[in-house]
Amino acid sequence: MPHLLLAVSAHGYGHLAQSAPVIEALTRRIPGLKVTLQGDIDPVFAHYRLPMGFTHLRETTDPVLLMDGPLITRWADSLAEYTRFDAEYERHLKHQMHSLRRLAPDLVLSDIPWLPLDAARQLGIPAIGLCSLSWYDILRECPVRAQVPTALLERLRRIYSTADLFIRPAPAMPMDWLTNARDVGPIAHRRPDRSTTLRKRLGVPADRPLALMQFGGFGGFHPLTQWPEQDQVHWVVRDLRGQQRGDASGLSDHGLDLLDLLGSFDLILTKPGYGSYAEAACNGVPVLHVPRPDWPEEPVLNRWIRRQVPTRELSLADLKAGRLAGPIAELLAAGRPTPIEPSGIAASVELLEPLLRD
Repeated sequence: MPHLLLAVSAHGYGHLAQSAPVIEALTRRIPGLKVTLQGDIDPVFAHYRLPMGFTHLRETTDPVLLMDGPLITRWADSLAEYTRFDAEYERHLKHQMHSLRRLAPDLVLSDIPWLPLDAARQLGIPAIGLCSLSWYDILRECPVRAQVPTALLERLRRIYSTADLFIRPAPAMPMDWLTNARDVGPIAHRRPDRSTTLRKRLGVPADRPLALMQFGGFGGFHPLTQWPEQDQVHWVVRDLRGQQRGDASGLSDHGLDLLDLLGSFDLILTKPGYGSYAEAACNGVPVLHVPRPDWPEEPVLNRWIRRQVPTRELSLADLKAGRLAGPIAELLAAGRPTPIEPSGIAASVELLEPLLRD
């Protein structure tokens, strides 16, 4: 039985969400595929995203960027974490190599911790990166880039560039320095339009647009609590956290699964992020987004999403004040675009499957 180890960065939900559709497709192509997830990921979210039967090795594989909510990165504190991790790198590497010897995977797939790639290479295990970014590019373009130790950057560049392959799903940062890169299309779940059924479950009239609000896996950010009720759209969130509103519903309160409903919304309010943008484009959903000016990936993401679906940018001040009516009206008037194909899933499977069948 072939064995795949998936190592993911625990920076929010995005890295597991990006790689999960590929794992799902691989398990369909290779019956009996054994999957081990390595990463300090919330087990509930892991079971929500990955096919049943995987093993979860819940341990840290790389330092995590520290955040104040979903929009603000604590760059100085984060760099201190990266520096501490790198100072003890040999200890981390020894532990990772011990884990890989014990687990004996046939393939290590990383989205996108560098430690498992390094350990796998030294043990002769095929190692592939899969991500729209690398931590090398994030650190060398971040606001504290002048303070990032050169030795840390050189280690990241060396490890990523010596992996057997680095799969870059669109939209990806350029990463032109990667000679082992292979570009593929977007990776996202695509779902049919179930808006009629969703409106019935939530008690929303047929003429009320459905708007998904999604800011990722970081707590402490709940703009609905600051807004007056309105009748322009019906907001859908994962969890209303005990609020009682006539203009909003929490999916968890109704036992609904967001992945099943991605094609059912008339617009999404979100931050620039790979998962939200790819899912919006692949399900034909217009995007209202707030800026993340200190996030190095943002320009690439915004250029790409503007070519795929109608978009509008909303300032953080307007978001907090609930001044959304104008941009929402413009997006609703633009209508739903034709979804694009999440072709990166099949392309990634074609690259990975031979390594799990030999």
